[in-house]
Amino acid sequence: MAEPGRPQRASQGMAGTWPGGGRTASAGGFVPAGFGVWPSIVGTLREWAKAEAGAGRLFPWVPIAFGCGIALYFAADHEPVLWVTVATAGAPTLGAVLLRRSRWFAPAIMIAAVAAGFAAATWRTASVAHVVLAKPLYSVSLSGFVETRDIRERTDRFVLRVTAMEAQRSDVKLERVRLSVRKGTAPDVGSFVQLKARLMPPLSPLRPGSYDFSRDMFFQGIGASGFAMGAITTVTPPQTGGLQLRYAAVMQGLRDAIDARIRAVLDGDNRAIATALLTGRRDAITTPVNDAMFISGLGHVLSISGYHMAVVAGVVFFAVRALLALIPGLAAGFAIKKWSAAAALVASAFYLLLSGAEVATQRSFFMTAVVLIAVIVDRRAITLRTLAVAALIVLAVAPEALVHPSFQMSFAATLGLVAMVQIGMPNLFASPDHSTTARIALWGGREIAMLFMASMIAGLATTPYAAFHFHRVTPYGVLANLGAMPVVSALVMPAGLLGLLAAPFGLDGVFWWLMGIGIDWMIVVTRWVAALPGAIGHVGAFGTAPLVAASLGLVLMGLLRTPLRWSGAIVLAVATIWALSVRQPDILIGADGQNVAVRGKDGQLHLIRTKKDNFLLKEWLAADADPRDVASASVGDGVSCDDAGCVTPLADGRMIALALRIDALADDCSRAALVVTVRPAPPDCAAMVIDRPRLASQGALALTQRGEGFAVQPVRARGANRSWSPVAPGDADFDQTLKPRSAAPRTKDATPSEADLQAED
Repeated sequence: MAEPGRPQRASQGMAGTWPGGGRTASAGGFVPAGFGVWPSIVGTLREWAKAEAGAGRLFPWVPIAFGCGIALYFAADHEPVLWVTVATAGAPTLGAVLLRRSRWFAPAIMIAAVAAGFAAATWRTASVAHVVLAKPLYSVSLSGFVETRDIRERTDRFVLRVTAMEAQRSDVKLERVRLSVRKGTAPDVGSFVQLKARLMPPLSPLRPGSYDFSRDMFFQGIGASGFAMGAITTVTPPQTGGLQLRYAAVMQGLRDAIDARIRAVLDGDNRAIATALLTGRRDAITTPVNDAMFISGLGHVLSISGYHMAVVAGVVFFAVRALLALIPGLAAGFAIKKWSAAAALVASAFYLLLSGAEVATQRSFFMTAVVLIAVIVDRRAITLRTLAVAALIVLAVAPEALVHPSFQMSFAATLGLVAMVQIGMPNLFASPDHSTTARIALWGGREIAMLFMASMIAGLATTPYAAFHFHRVTPYGVLANLGAMPVVSALVMPAGLLGLLAAPFGLDGVFWWLMGIGIDWMIVVTRWVAALPGAIGHVGAFGTAPLVAASLGLVLMGLLRTPLRWSGAIVLAVATIWALSVRQPDILIGADGQNVAVRGKDGQLHLIRTKKDNFLLKEWLAADADPRDVASASVGDGVSCDDAGCVTPLADGRMIALALRIDALADDCSRAALVVTVRPAPPDCAAMVIDRPRLASQGALALTQRGEGFAVQPVRARGANRSWSPVAPGDADFDQTLKPRSAAPRTKDATPSEADLQAED
């Protein structure tokens, strides 16, 4: 019986006699202190997961799943069967409809979205299918209509819709080709021309994992590139070019007229940048300014994107609304906000057409249009749902945009900014709670903080894609944007729009002058930031797997609303470590076998250059995080060349030879560890060999040492056969490794020498 005033224990055993009554026992031993925390953690995680799966949270994940389906399509080795992909997409879609009242609806709709994305990409490829040139053609006679024209710094370029094509020893018929010509000689858009040209296959990736230019050209309907040879003759067309060509000619004439009006007031880079901002023609900007723009982090200004479209729509929206508000009857009795949004939508559509309606600009227009339509129908404009609708529209219209850097960087930045609006803006614009905060807010502190946050978040969100595609990061990007973007937004773009409106009346000169003042300031900021120490952060190339992981981290941080979002930061950290730990190849070999890069004892690449291809070599150095210029003498250190070829040592001292003449192969085979040649190698060559058949079949190669041999990573993997990179007839299959081989025993010559015969006689 318990004593009065003392608590009665539940039991009188060992458990009740030990001090610390909070400790419990179970069969098999004591449970550690704090075990009760785990149910609490699991319960909290479960509550967060339920919140993330709540009403309205599913839709933003649909375009993510749709994009995953598109990514699977581009990762395939060969073209899928169209009717199979369409049928496969229909089954899960029907299942999702049937399960709409079930708890399985969410996974069902995600599976359906993945299948739909795969089918949409397959359908898009089939709809634009055309012949792609496989081998170079010389002195080809072409006739056709000029569809587009680009004015570049040193040469001009135009796209020809081919109506007649004649080439020696080839019966290939192409639909469109892109030709370079001497500056100032490009024919007018809409004209019918005859010329001779040298045609090359679309440029394949310069190294394994780099950007595929041939895929980009395929979806533009272009089957070859090259340059004109001789004069270009404009003749009367045998048939009309069609309504689309007449429209292209009208828009090109309008762009030329705008450029001429700007040229009358501005010149040099000011004129080129002003024209780029208004018409999308950005190739006339000089190389130093263009490089400084990208180094400083202001390169996005030169490509018409969401920012430009937002500025155009915003200026028109607020200008129209302000003018309508001056009329009391309209302001009080009509929805002038919706009228202003409609006017901004029309202006954005015109800007889309004027700038050439490229894929990046289309994406920006769709995003802006969704926002303006949301205003018209009285819905919240800037939400994740709006971004999801825009992404679905873009990916459905042009699935190939998913693998383009402009799409990736634009939507990553937009996702970060929308997340900032929904998470950070309410706190930023909260009512000040004391006089000091109020004074800072009145002085524009909140606006400055918002601009700083927007620049920082957009810069961080686009960093993985800039590092992947361009192998660099811009540590001072926030500084450049803070210094230049307010002037671009408040002066340059509004002055440009006013100049367009005033041009028909001949009153546009002052607006181009104002635009030039703002561009001058932007160039000053650009050059200053680009000249700062450490302005370029070099990043070595890494595969798509770390990029996918980084994208997942950004999506988790942007779409989740509970503390689960910080799991995205963990994924981002893992992706960063993963990307930085990727081993760079020891040897790079160009697709034509004329350029080779070998990593020496100093850890740097040493370039064997027998053909001038600075674009290729710049890409190799950039992908290796090498800050050296192609013209630097150090890139050729350790390389010995003569008329027969070149040699340079690997880090382990073994020699790599590039054989140019067939008579050099015997010596190279006996002395080098690896021989690269476009000649047929002798079958008894003791060295490992990379020759013409392998390069023609696999494209550029990256070799990584594995013991005494090499692991080979080709641009075209074994069995790959895509519409933009078809397998050539007769392509052989090659191993993914190179191993040293012993020379085959030579048959001894049995003929005795003449001296020996005479001695025996």
